[in-house]
Amino acid sequence: MEVRFWIPAAVGAYFLFFFHLTGMGMIGPDEPRYAWIGREMARSGDWVTPRLWGEPWFEKPALPYWMTAAAFRLGLGDDLAPRLPVACLSVVFLVFFHWRIRAEFGARSAGYGSAVLATSAGWVAYSHAAVFDLPLAATFGAAMLGFLAWIDRRDERWLLFFAAFLGLSMLAKGLVGPAVASLAVLCFSTRAVRDLARPGPVLAFVVVAAPWYVLCYARNGRVFLEEFFWKHHVSRFVAGALEHNQPVWFFVPVLAVGLLPWTPLVAVLGRAELWRDRRLRFLGVWAAVTLVFFSISRDKLPAYVLPALPAIAALAGVALAQEARLRFVLPLAGLTLGLMPAASAMLPEALDAGLWRALEHAQFPALSLAGGIVAALMVWTLERAGRRPAAFALIALAAVAGYAWIEQSAFPAIDRRAGARALWQKAQQHGDLVCVGDVPRGVAYGLNYYAGRPLPECEKEPQPYRIEDGEIRFDF
Repeated sequence: MEVRFWIPAAVGAYFLFFFHLTGMGMIGPDEPRYAWIGREMARSGDWVTPRLWGEPWFEKPALPYWMTAAAFRLGLGDDLAPRLPVACLSVVFLVFFHWRIRAEFGARSAGYGSAVLATSAGWVAYSHAAVFDLPLAATFGAAMLGFLAWIDRRDERWLLFFAAFLGLSMLAKGLVGPAVASLAVLCFSTRAVRDLARPGPVLAFVVVAAPWYVLCYARNGRVFLEEFFWKHHVSRFVAGALEHNQPVWFFVPVLAVGLLPWTPLVAVLGRAELWRDRRLRFLGVWAAVTLVFFSISRDKLPAYVLPALPAIAALAGVALAQEARLRFVLPLAGLTLGLMPAASAMLPEALDAGLWRALEHAQFPALSLAGGIVAALMVWTLERAGRRPAAFALIALAAVAGYAWIEQSAFPAIDRRAGARALWQKAQQHGDLVCVGDVPRGVAYGLNYYAGRPLPECEKEPQPYRIEDGEIRFDF
C-alpha cells in the first residue's frame, strides 16, 4: 500500500509543484519586490534588515526572505531562487500533513485529505508564487496539527511543537498566525489556553520568534515598530490602510474557487456524525475562525484564506473515508474539471487586466464542458459500484494533468502579457539608455528586479528608449 501511494504521489508532486516552475517570470507587484529583498540579503550578508531598492522596508518579516536568500547563495537563478523554496516547503508540509492525519484518523483519511489539499487550486497556485502566503499557511498549519496531536495525547512535546511553529509563523507573516491560532484555541477550549500559558510553550514561542524582531528593532529603532506593527498590522486590519477593501462575504467565492475541483465536498462537512469527535471539531474551529478573522478585516486579498485549506482538506479526507454514500458530491467534483481549459485561457488576461475583465471575455468550449460531463459520469459509475478510491483517483489524476497543462500552456502567455521578464530581455540591449513610462506597478517592479537596479522614470529622467505598453520605444 505504501509503495502504491508514494510513487504516484511523488510523480503528482513533481507535476503539481515543480514542473515548469520558471515558465513565467516574477508576476505582480509582490513577487519581484520580495525576490529583490531576498537577493539583496544574499548579496549584502545583512540578514536582519530587509531592503528594497536600497532602503529599509518593513512590510513583512524575515523567514521567506531568508529562504530566497539561501537559494541565491546556492547559485539558483533569478526565477528559481524565489520560487523553489516555496514549492519545496509546500511538499514538506504535505508530507507532514499526511503523517499527522494518518496518525489521528487512519491511512484512508490521510490519503484522501492529502490529495484534496495538494490538488486544490488555491494550494497549487500559491505553491508557485514567491510570496508570504504559503510559508504562513505551512508554518501555521504545522502548528495547528501539533495542537491536534496534543488534544487527546496530552503530550507536552506536542504543545512545545505547537508553540515553536507558531513562532515560525510569526517569522513568516507577523502577528497573523499567533492571533488566529489563539482565537481558535480559545473558541475550542478555555482550558487549553491555560495550558499554552505554561512557561515551556511560552519560552518555545519566544525563542523562535523573538530574536529577529529584537535585532531588527535594535538596528532600526522606532520606525520598524511603526511600519511593521502599526501600519501593516493594526491599520490594515482596522482601517484598510492599503486599500484592499472588500465586502465581508468576499472569502465565500474565493474559498469556492480555491477548493476546486473539490468544492462540492463542502456539502458533506455539515453532517452531525462528523462532529462527534472533538479532534474533528477542532479542525472545524480552525477553519471557521480563520475565515471569520479575515472576513472582518478591512483589507482582504484572496490568499488570506489559504491557512484554512489544510483544516478543510483534513475534514474532507475523513468524510470521504467514513461516509458510506456521497451521492452526487464526487460526480460534481468531476464535472468542475471541465472548467480547466476556460481557466487556462482566462489566466493571462486576469493577471494582466483583472479578473472581471477576463470574465467578460471568458469562453467555455463545448468540448471541454463535454469532457467534464464524461468525467462526472465515470465518477458516478465508479461511486455507485462501491469503488470510491478509483472514483477519487480519477478526479485527482485529471486535476494533476489539468494543472500541468495550464503550466505548460498558460505560463508563457502570462509571462508575455503580465510579466516583465520578456520585456526586460528586449530592453537590456540598450543598457543605461532605458527609462520606464506608463506601465502597471507590477511590471515596473519586475523591470527593476531583472535589471538589478531601479530604472529611471521617463517623466523624471527621460532616456532615448522608453518602456511602455509592452514595447521599447525610441523617443529621440
